[in-house]
Amino acid sequence: MNEEEKELSCAECGTLNCHKHESRYPKFCLTTNVDEEMLEESLECYKDEEGIDRKIALAAADIEGEYYGKLTRVEEILAFARRIDAKKIGIASCVGLAQESKIFAEILKNNGFDVFMAICKVGSRDKCEIGLKEEQKIRPNTFEPMCNPVLQAKYLNKAKTDLNVIMGLCVGHDSLFIKYAKATTTYLVVKDRVLGHNPVVALYTTGTYYKKLLSPKEY
Repeated sequence: MNEEEKELSCAECGTLNCHKHESRYPKFCLTTNVDEEMLEESLECYKDEEGIDRKIALAAADIEGEYYGKLTRVEEILAFARRIDAKKIGIASCVGLAQESKIFAEILKNNGFDVFMAICKVGSRDKCEIGLKEEQKIRPNTFEPMCNPVLQAKYLNKAKTDLNVIMGLCVGHDSLFIKYAKATTTYLVVKDRVLGHNPVVALYTTGTYYKKLLSPKEY
């Protein structure tokens, strides 16, 4: 594929003019070259007075406007839950963050919410049961329970949660949870075992410690 054939997007933009209208749009801009039908379809999602999409969008924008730079993520989730009239909060937690999830659950309860939590190892079945090879385990030839995000989602669905919060599920397991969960889902913690669950640190330091990330590597 030559340079002219490359599909350019926001990843190649250097102006971000859609944000402040203080510069110029690049020729390939998704805003100036917008598919009008897609744009209108997206806007329609927010127009239903009784629709959840409108409620979520307005709640998020309201919190951003009122509390910009003032609230922690924990507090923003509390504010968001209230604005979408959520009563019961589901927590889908990694077992490694069970203690932090319990603290979060206590905070939710202290603020008047009902809470239902499912840990990733729920069901406690060995990883080999779904096709993983013994040598692929962290500790081969030992019982190693699989993460079961589908079962976590089903438990929270059964509990009829109004809002789900992910607490550090593995990459991919979080995707499965979101796929099978019926309630609106947001994140409190994104797992990064190396960086203390703060993955953006790797991006902040690509000029120094994590410069290696900019070079291709097979994983």
